[in-house]
Amino acid sequence: MVDAGCRYRKRVAMSKNRTIGVGVISLGWMGRLHTRAYKTMAEKFPELDASIRLVVACDPVEENQKLATEALGFEKAVSDYHDVINNPEVDVVSICSPNFLHHEIGIAAAKADKPFWIEKPMGVSAVESREIAQAAAEAGIVTSVGFNYRHVPAIEEARRLIAAGKLGRITNVRCWLLADYASSPKGAFTWRYERKRAGSGVVGDLLSHGADLVQYLLADRIKSVSALTDTFILNRPIPLKQGVGHTGWVVSDETRPVENEDYVAAMIRTDAGVVGTLESSRVAVGPRAEYIIEVYGTDGSIRWNFEKLNDLEVCLGQDNGEVHGYVRSMANPHYPNFMRFQPGAGTSMGFDDQKSVECYKFLAGVLENKQLGPSTADGWAAAEVDEAIVASAADGRWHDVAVVDGPLTYNLGFGE
Repeated sequence: MVDAGCRYRKRVAMSKNRTIGVGVISLGWMGRLHTRAYKTMAEKFPELDASIRLVVACDPVEENQKLATEALGFEKAVSDYHDVINNPEVDVVSICSPNFLHHEIGIAAAKADKPFWIEKPMGVSAVESREIAQAAAEAGIVTSVGFNYRHVPAIEEARRLIAAGKLGRITNVRCWLLADYASSPKGAFTWRYERKRAGSGVVGDLLSHGADLVQYLLADRIKSVSALTDTFILNRPIPLKQGVGHTGWVVSDETRPVENEDYVAAMIRTDAGVVGTLESSRVAVGPRAEYIIEVYGTDGSIRWNFEKLNDLEVCLGQDNGEVHGYVRSMANPHYPNFMRFQPGAGTSMGFDDQKSVECYKFLAGVLENKQLGPSTADGWAAAEVDEAIVASAADGRWHDVAVVDGPLTYNLGFGE
């Protein structure tokens, strides 16, 4: 496996002017975001010391192909993903297609020996995620999975505090991801609501982020779960015109039954004995993207909310001394990577910036032949948590989470 990675590294390093040829598959919201991230490398991460060349984009929608070449800067646009993966000028591939295509495309990229950056969930099941991860491991390629919340400077600072023992012995964790993107009953029936093409619903779409965040902050594996799920909007209108992401869809009066869950709540236990809860909804009325994680220890706690992603609430010591409660720590030049995007505390980073950090870790890993960002093994690990949650919701019992192998990174560098 190592030899394949080394051969690839030499091929990229020896390319003219150290240029990395990029191919992006699917130009929905996430594909466009990947594209913007690649474009930020020269400015935000000059130490990468490589030029980014947008070689080719793939999308079946003609309008998106036109956007690729006329607005996004790609040299070429195609409708067949094989024309991206098999293009000799493409060194790395972004896989931003819907869930049901991840397995097919991820396996093809691995067989072509192309390092790839893939969005989560990696497939529609833990089996598909495992097969993607194993194919990448067999090929010896560096990969990345879209667990972007790892890369928020406030999250990185929280992880540092936990690793340094500032919270004492970790006792429990709470994480909830409440969103309203599907709260309207008039929202179009897309692939997200079809079990065959999406797999689970909000479990894979949002809760997988929560599972990864818990494991990343604690450097600890979720080993067992007990869960319940429900579907609150039972039918959705069939679309007449495709949108981008969750917006721009035109719908008919005809509806289809929703096939997966809108809501999930789970209790968890970790290998180290930490207990906690995970909760997620895609139909919450009120929260827009209220993604919160709280970690409690014997000597303190931290709290982070994505809707205020530049802030970290911190309590150190039994009551934070004279403060008696949380203090608000604003992202600042001491936080990892913050200064790449903003000059000082109070000026906010945004969602796109997380993906730029993710992009850098992917590309730096490819050039160094080293797994630096979330790997396909991490994606598989989150999928196994998802799978156990779905199984538990079906039979009402506690379920063990299957152990995965491969280059897991959620505990990489923890406590060093």
